[in-house]
Amino acid sequence: MTAKKPVQRPAHVRAAPPPTPEQAQAMAWMHTARFLTTAAQLNQLPPHNAPEIAFVGRSNAGKSTSINTLTQQRQLAYASKTPGRTQHINLFALGKHGETDAVLADLPGYGYAAVPKSDKERWQRVMANYLVSRANLIGVVMLIDPRHGLTELDEVLLEVIRPRVEEGLKFLVLLTKADKLTRAEARKALDIARLQAGGGQVQLFSGLKKQGVAEAAEVLRRWVAAAPSAPDAEPEPDATAGTAAAPSAAPAAPPAAA
Repeated sequence: MTAKKPVQRPAHVRAAPPPTPEQAQAMAWMHTARFLTTAAQLNQLPPHNAPEIAFVGRSNAGKSTSINTLTQQRQLAYASKTPGRTQHINLFALGKHGETDAVLADLPGYGYAAVPKSDKERWQRVMANYLVSRANLIGVVMLIDPRHGLTELDEVLLEVIRPRVEEGLKFLVLLTKADKLTRAEARKALDIARLQAGGGQVQLFSGLKKQGVAEAAEVLRRWVAAAPSAPDAEPEPDATAGTAAAPSAAPAAPPAAA
């Protein structure tokens, strides 16, 4: 009788350890997130001086779920049942009510969008313009499904932001759905992502098991605290006052999947 091979089970299934005082403060800060506005074009975004952090990733990487987990709000970031259908930039303000000390920008997922090619190309231009020209953008969080690794689409986006990263733009890669990995798979995914990310921070993240959530929140809080032009707090931006003109020419952006 042939002996059965042991089944490898995901290793990251333990409850997350208690947060440090700094992480607890960061989580409380993230919980202040509230919807600010949505925009289909850059010139529809309200002007503000608060530091801005963008979340990017493929349509199936768990971006909206990760934002909701970080902010401890189930439905803050809209997650469409059809990947790629959300085609707007959504902004969320952080800080005491009526004041904003940072803004999260949820960019449309790229790839798998079941929309016309012309719409895909338009969003390639909008996303590239945003990432290259948004003056108060201080950091980018890229969501990657580690079971697939960095795809060609992710690598193209990395090339888009590389000049700004070299100038000081903060960059964090969250390997989502980490609870589905064994320990060996997790180590391998981290090693590969660190090589491909070219110097950005990389960590495991699981919305289901809350793995890496407090750590990621602390990273974002530190980014904002270290932002050179970060005010103590500014009045809530007027969501109807989108006046910033979008650049007329855009660099290459992540290609849409067929």
